Amino acid sequence: MLLDLARSRRVLFLGGKGGVGKTSVASAVALRRAREGARVLLISTDPAHNLGHLWEQQLGDAATTVWAGEDAGDVGGPTGSARAGRLDAVEIDPDATAAAHLDEVGETLRTMMPEHLHSEVDKHLDLAARSPGTHESAMLERLAVLLDEGQTSHDLVVVDTAPSGHTVRLMALPEIMTAWTEGLLDRRTRAERFGAAVRALDADDDPESVSSEGRDRRIRRAITRRRDRFAAMRAVITEATRCSFVIVLTAERLPVLESAALRDQLDEAGVAVGGFVANRLAPAEAGEFLAGRRAQEQAQLAELERRADGAAVETLPLLAGDLVGVAALDALGEAMERAETR
Repeated sequence: MLLDLARSRRVLFLGGKGGVGKTSVASAVALRRAREGARVLLISTDPAHNLGHLWEQQLGDAATTVWAGEDAGDVGGPTGSARAGRLDAVEIDPDATAAAHLDEVGETLRTMMPEHLHSEVDKHLDLAARSPGTHESAMLERLAVLLDEGQTSHDLVVVDTAPSGHTVRLMALPEIMTAWTEGLLDRRTRAERFGAAVRALDADDDPESVSSEGRDRRIRRAITRRRDRFAAMRAVITEATRCSFVIVLTAERLPVLESAALRDQLDEAGVAVGGFVANRLAPAEAGEFLAGRRAQEQAQLAELERRADGAAVETLPLLAGDLVGVAALDALGEAMERAETR
């Protein structure tokens, strides 16, 4: 199921409760597709920055190539072309993203304000940097840009999201921010009409009138650009043939309950859930202790199936050793090929 979705969609989100192995599963499926000849962009929205640790590389806000193949199709499965695959990775940095966003806003504001008010602009931006929602908004806009660019430059974009609560908010934000920017544009329109009426009373060659018109156009362009970015992201995440969301969990009571709730919340947000991946399943016939563990997991998987409302449930085994580096991710990718869908 998971690899089928990765082969048939342009965007794949992976989310779920913290600590269930989302980053490992996202990295393994991305590497598997890259080994099949696809160009894959792997994005992490989790501020914990585990992606770089897993790949044993320094990652940042710009795409870094973490794996590049010489021959396409070096594992089984469709390749789509004869070219060599490549996997690029990005860790969105909320602090850096917010700072860059506020720098852009500050530059725009300074071009619109008289020089003696520039210090007031700086004070406003300092306050905005500490305001609730600033990092969230900036991170969302950065993700929107990466999704847009990634679908042009890559065959598949895989997004490793933060734990469930953050993810639900992330998937709902594009619609919220689109409506918010639409409201800004409506208010901008009313302000421009009022400004035009006032300027009509002045002389046509008034320099201040020309300056105000130019300022209005710049403000409208900036707001429109943001609205279009959020609207485009909303269109992507709600188009089931292009984007799918896979919930990763472990076969334990709390992750099962949280994952079922996450599916309902994503459904309400209009996001198609492609299925569940139960990670780190204990092996069968491996001693009395693990047999008990396995029985408990099977009971929780049955509960998940009952709550899944027909969505596919796929299982991945518990692997020996740490999931760090290409060899370990390849082993997990091979397990995906053999994965059972309940």
